[in-house]
Amino acid sequence: MATFLLEVGTEELPAGFLDSAITQWRSRIPDSLAEHFLTNDAVYVYGTPRRLAVVIEGLPVQQGDREEEIKGPPASAAYKDGKPTKAAEGFAKKQGVELDALEIRPTEKGDFVFLRKTITGRLTTDILQELVPQWISKLEGKRLMRWGNGEMRFSRPLRWLVALFDPDILPIQLDNGSESLTSDRISSGHRVLHPQPVKIATASDYIQSLENAFVSVDPDHRQSIIQDQVKAAAAKVGGTADISPDLLQEVTNLVEWPTAVLGKFDEDFLILPAEVITTVMVSHQRYFPVLKSAETSGKSPELLPYFITISNGDPAKSDLIALGNERVIRARLADGQFFYETDRAKPLEAYLPKLEEVTFQEDLGSMRQKVDRLCQVAALITEQLQIQGEQKEQIARATLLCKADLVTQMVYEFPELQGVMGEKYARACGESEAVATAIYEHYLPRNAGDKLPETPVGQVVGLADKLDTLVSIFGLGMIPTGSSDPFALRRAANAVINLTWTANLPLNLGELLGKIAAEFTASHPKTSPDLLSQLQEFFLQRIRTLLQEERGIDYDLVNAVLGEEDAEYSQRALEDVLDVRDRALFLQSIRNNGSLDTIYETVNRSARLAKQGDLETTVLDPTQVLKPELFQKSSEQGFYDALIRLMPTTQAARSQRNYQQLVDALAEITPIVSQFFDGEDSVLVMDPDPEIRRNRLNSIGLLRNHARVLADFGPIVKPQ
Repeated sequence: MATFLLEVGTEELPAGFLDSAITQWRSRIPDSLAEHFLTNDAVYVYGTPRRLAVVIEGLPVQQGDREEEIKGPPASAAYKDGKPTKAAEGFAKKQGVELDALEIRPTEKGDFVFLRKTITGRLTTDILQELVPQWISKLEGKRLMRWGNGEMRFSRPLRWLVALFDPDILPIQLDNGSESLTSDRISSGHRVLHPQPVKIATASDYIQSLENAFVSVDPDHRQSIIQDQVKAAAAKVGGTADISPDLLQEVTNLVEWPTAVLGKFDEDFLILPAEVITTVMVSHQRYFPVLKSAETSGKSPELLPYFITISNGDPAKSDLIALGNERVIRARLADGQFFYETDRAKPLEAYLPKLEEVTFQEDLGSMRQKVDRLCQVAALITEQLQIQGEQKEQIARATLLCKADLVTQMVYEFPELQGVMGEKYARACGESEAVATAIYEHYLPRNAGDKLPETPVGQVVGLADKLDTLVSIFGLGMIPTGSSDPFALRRAANAVINLTWTANLPLNLGELLGKIAAEFTASHPKTSPDLLSQLQEFFLQRIRTLLQEERGIDYDLVNAVLGEEDAEYSQRALEDVLDVRDRALFLQSIRNNGSLDTIYETVNRSARLAKQGDLETTVLDPTQVLKPELFQKSSEQGFYDALIRLMPTTQAARSQRNYQQLVDALAEITPIVSQFFDGEDSVLVMDPDPEIRRNRLNSIGLLRNHARVLADFGPIVKPQ
């Protein structure tokens, strides 16, 4: 068995591309080998800023021989009067066999010609020579570039190529216009610590050869080294490192031989909000902040005047590297301090006029106009949730000020701090705690997995912001398609639903969307007449996705609570978002405990038969639609009496969202319905007499309608 090494040397790769490329190769290369019947013991993918590599262990020298069955033309076309036709001869010639090797076999589509053929295994090196250029050229990424005068695209220019099959160079050539890259055994070491070429004797020596040249090719190993070094550096000054997983991943992909370097900044800068300092460190400089240990301070961790950077230079010059980084962060923090002091010189409200100069979206006007819309939407939500008094005033104030910090110098320089600085500046100028917190919270969640607003004021302002964006962007016809969602509308809609569920807000989303869409259409006459229906469908899809993917509800149960092309159910879901959640969770629970089985057959049978009638799905009262004088069997009277008794239970279940009592009641009358269908005194539902038939269809239609208060049982898959 052999080991194969491929290393693609490049100019410095972006951290994001390196991450993606490693992931792609870890998936595609094993699949590619399997497609070509090349077994192996292991596939290891490595990467640094200057290289992407794969080591494949346990490769055979040659594919194994294999039997392959090949289907040819129909027998009727291949033979005529028992003799082979040109179709048979052509098939045999193409496969390189004699005619007597062909055989006829029956299939579902008739008799066909087949051939069992022994395929001799090819040399592994020949196959790899074909696959390697594909592995390289098919890597996907953002902003791939051309270089030289060729058409080849990659994240950065390619500079060398190593391809070894055990000790032997595997000849591979990549052509890029007038430039050509030919494989060899010569790699490159660390730019500073080992600028000389690195000669790799055999594929299995790859990791050690590069290690000797101060290159750690395994990203997992580099990450572990960085994490340990950062923790140790922080411990030297009695602190703990704040190690963000995203930052750790990024710096891992920016260095080949990591060295943690501890730097210091002036303690005077600690008067700045911690978020300003950490934004400068993490987002702009890729430093790890150092926190005062919670055990030491006795309270939540505070920043220490230190930072840790990961150097890719000479460890012996760490002091010099630290000084350089200290100069950089001193300048950045000095800017931050100036912005902070200047911004606080006037109240947050004073920034509102300047929002006129900031465009929200070309066709939607300025941020000031957006704030005006937000105030209207927040007022609608406040009214619907019946919020009064001081809290109502706080919502109005927070909505007015929620975007003001966008035109402060700090947020202009550090856009990541929008909302964060708004909260700080609101407190500084005497706004209430509720208003200040809401300004920060209304941006939540900022990304997947982020927390939701926790205060009532923040929740309302956040809902208003997201609903305005959704309606406005949809109103311009910019509806997300496929993976394209530049305004993050899916995330915004998910946040609206999740916030409503988490905070148990009795929100009538359907009514809100209708009013906001009407206001938008009034000010934008060219808006599509389908705006409201598009928004409704979008939110229904979000509810469906969240129930299945985040709440773990089976797909058929989600269909049962949302309905399948059922306008009544769709409207109900949007009018009471809490109810659709509760019904879905309840259905899943009774499926899991088996009690759904006790009513499934009876309700489902009734629902199917009720389609033959014309009873509206909202009718529950049997006295309105049933005529006892038409009853011919005692089972009909028993069914009628059971429906009378069911009425108050169903109404209570719906008003209290206590659906267990409805299921219990449906289970209780199941034997009575069974008598109606199949007992000794059963009836023929589809009686020849149209009045009797309609009466009986109405009986089972009523049962269906009572069950529909919980769910449409039609889409529910029969229990196994």
